[in-house]
Amino acid sequence: MRSFDEYKELVDRNLVTYLPDTGRYAEVLRDSMAYSLSIGGKRIRPILLLAACDLAGGDVDIALPYACAVEFIHTYSLIHDDLPAMDDDDLRRGKPSNHKVYGEAMAILAGDGLLNSAAELIAKQALSLRGDADALYAHARAAYEIMSRAGASGMIAGQTADINSENSEEVSEELISFIELHKTSDLISAPVRAGLMLAKADDEMIEAYTTYAVNIGVGFQILDDILDIEGDEKLLGKTPGKDNEQGKCNYASVHGIDKAKSDLHKLTEEAKQAVSKYDNEGFFTALASELETRKM
Repeated sequence: MRSFDEYKELVDRNLVTYLPDTGRYAEVLRDSMAYSLSIGGKRIRPILLLAACDLAGGDVDIALPYACAVEFIHTYSLIHDDLPAMDDDDLRRGKPSNHKVYGEAMAILAGDGLLNSAAELIAKQALSLRGDADALYAHARAAYEIMSRAGASGMIAGQTADINSENSEEVSEELISFIELHKTSDLISAPVRAGLMLAKADDEMIEAYTTYAVNIGVGFQILDDILDIEGDEKLLGKTPGKDNEQGKCNYASVHGIDKAKSDLHKLTEEAKQAVSKYDNEGFFTALASELETRKM
């Protein structure tokens, strides 16, 4: 397997090159999409896809378009999240949000463009497999995994529940769990599962890594909620305190900081245990530990 930085360099080097040619009358659209793709980011999701594929003996170069498609989807969701109608944030990754640079209308179109470009990129890669039925099936599984977990029953469902819960006087544990699982975790479990599917991993391995991915995904959102209360704006690259300001369903606010941190640690340890049979090089174990202690 490669190192985290090697996977990241591969993604960063190819990400913008996969954007479609929008034509001279829509150059600003491509500029807007490229802007949000290029202002930084941890690239956790595409790296997870590449690493999972690599671990299971798959071809990282063949998986790369899928990895970049996942980052397209993640970036589109951030562009839309920052809009005044949603989180209304002027900063993203320490830079002006897309709508502050290109205007609200173009930010909406850039998000739409990135989502559609992700689907195009995945479909194009699958079309290159003409005549290889087994490979085509593996790619179809991976494509469905990504698009369904990013869709109306996945990430978007979580975002919807999050918005609808604003200023709610009654917040149940079930609602919080639904938001944590879908708003963030679905787009972390999707690339892990998709990467393994591309490599034709067996069901036992996929299930073990699904447990891992769901746990670090839920933990990722719990820590986001903690950082919204305790985080440093300079490190976060966005404005803390937004959840409280907007009356959002924040895990740490509802359960308390101490329980949130305890639950985060428990999820992290369970994630590492789930893949102990397979993670001989320690890549996924180390990543889980790093995500638990991140400051941004």
